[in-house]
Amino acid sequence: MEIRKLEAFCKVVELKSFTRAAEAVLLSQPTVSGHIRNLENELGEKLINRLDREVETTPVGKILYGYASKILQIRQEALQAIKQYGGKLAGQIKVGCGTIPGTYILPELISQFRDEHPSIRAVLRITGSKIIAGEVLDGQLELGFVGARWEEKKLAWVEMFSDELTLALYPDHPLAGCKEITLRDVMSLPFILREPESGTRKVFSKILEREGLKENDLDVVAEIGTTAAVKEAIKAGIGISTLSKRAVRDDVDCGRLTTVSLKGYDMYRPFYLIQRKNRDLSPVASAFVSYLTA
Repeated sequence: MEIRKLEAFCKVVELKSFTRAAEAVLLSQPTVSGHIRNLENELGEKLINRLDREVETTPVGKILYGYASKILQIRQEALQAIKQYGGKLAGQIKVGCGTIPGTYILPELISQFRDEHPSIRAVLRITGSKIIAGEVLDGQLELGFVGARWEEKKLAWVEMFSDELTLALYPDHPLAGCKEITLRDVMSLPFILREPESGTRKVFSKILEREGLKENDLDVVAEIGTTAAVKEAIKAGIGISTLSKRAVRDDVDCGRLTTVSLKGYDMYRPFYLIQRKNRDLSPVASAFVSYLTA
């Protein structure tokens, strides 16, 4: 099995599209399709089901993807180690992260890291904490930054950043001029929840639990899956919500949103760097961790 064919196969699986995969690996779509056919012929098994515009991995395809990802990762680590031996740190680092670190924290840090090592290429995968942890465990990602911690003995957790949450309101809201409002005030207002796996949502849920309350006690008017969409819903006057101060800074400065504190509560949450225990990091990933912890 040739490396180039495995690269094409993995991109098709990851992007669920022959067209996008071809763009990612800088090949034509017919060439990518040919690589997949050659792999299927070589293995005597179907790897990809083509369902109209959708791409679905077969059970055998899922098995191959797991091994192919590891092969490509080892190849990347070997190339990085050789370049590092020659005095040059180069290669790719794949990092999984939630919305806040992926949008407002890591880009600047990666930019500073690349100032020292301009041959580095970073790939940020922004998704939920559980998905990130799973991909770190199975080797698809070397590092992850998540906003929640749970019991997982195979992962090493290091608190790396912190984030302050605030209540965000549209500028004409009746309580917009207040510096702080009470939890009782919040319970009486239309409220926008994030998706169940959101770290922001979990922080606020814990506050409710301390007071013997549940999310069902809120006047929930919407459940929205992204920070950007929540901000737009607040601007439209649908309701209020808890958001990261980092995420609303520009909107507050421009007068599109306003924020108030929750009386009696400091809404902070940590972000953790996670990596698989007893798994050596690639030279690039190791250098990046050293840079972050210096």
